[in-house]
Amino acid sequence: MPKDLAGFAELSTPLVADACVRLGEPLRAAPAGILPVVDGQRVAGRALPARHHGSVDVFLEALTRAEPGDVLVIDNAGRLDEACVGDLVVLEAEAAGVAGLVVWGLHRDTPDLVGIGLPVFSYGRHAPGPVRVDPRDPDLLDTARFGAHEVTCDDIVLADDDGVLFVSAARADAVLETAHGILRVEREQARRIRAGETLRTQTGFDAYLAARAEDPSYTFRRHLRRTGGAIEE
Repeated sequence: MPKDLAGFAELSTPLVADACVRLGEPLRAAPAGILPVVDGQRVAGRALPARHHGSVDVFLEALTRAEPGDVLVIDNAGRLDEACVGDLVVLEAEAAGVAGLVVWGLHRDTPDLVGIGLPVFSYGRHAPGPVRVDPRDPDLLDTARFGAHEVTCDDIVLADDDGVLFVSAARADAVLETAHGILRVEREQARRIRAGETLRTQTGFDAYLAARAEDPSYTFRRHLRRTGGAIEE
């Protein structure tokens, strides 16, 4: 596990995504539209996967494996015809020491979830719960799908208002360190813009346009790597 997930506290998922690109790490982002129930909620922790099959027993079983600070990652195949978690599951997760839930699907009992306060990320709210019970897969607590990505307990989850990312725990320290470096550069760039030095000036944009005119394959990203900018990664 990474040394210090608290290091995500001053970061954002966009910064972490840019760090993954810079390091050549797989960029595993949840599908667009997975957002916190309450604006401003954020969470970081080891992934605790569970594949929903129509019954809450899978969540209760997953929570028997929970360690403090884990994030319950629920695979409901992105379904929009049922809500798979509500207040009781979230309360149980909180009691198990889970730091939050990310759901590839929908939630319900929204006012109760707001009152509970545990971070929950999903596609949104929906009143009906499941009316099905599908056969259980033997490995439904080992892996979860989240959009195009497979998530296991060897991953960490990072989530905020901009979405949800999954990063290999083995690479999390390097990714967070790089994200902090990008943050420092962007803060300095923002300070200079506020002081009157435009981003075009900072990045030598006129020189970039001239270089591109001579070599159409010369990209702005390549130019930024030469000049030390951080706006595109």
